[in-house]
Amino acid sequence: QVQLVESGGALVQAGGSLRLSCVASGNIASINAMGWYRQAPGKQRELVAAITSGGITNYADSVKGRFTISRDNAKNTVYLEMNSLNAEDTALYYCNAKAATPGINYWGQGTHVSVSS
Repeated sequence: QVQLVESGGALVQAGGSLRLSCVASGNIASINAMGWYRQAPGKQRELVAAITSGGITNYADSVKGRFTISRDNAKNTVYLEMNSLNAEDTALYYCNAKAATPGINYWGQGTHVSVSS
């Protein structure tokens, strides 16, 4: 089992920045990739950014150039640096960890990001 705890969500003005953090605990060795998803009211959960254990990153088109995902393996933590935030970024942001075994995913409880225009 893997436990994920997110932090860093807040209310911010448009154009502002935030950094989300996700600390993983438990069977860390079983984790392959980690990422951030978000779900806005009335919408489906969507991938925001992901990073593999080797450091390969992937971003949704809507956040490319504005968001940066990184991981500190020594701290078992993945970060999401978000810049130039706009109202469309308002959502509940979830940390995700994918195990090396296909089909096994772990989720955090989510941290809320609200951007005022």
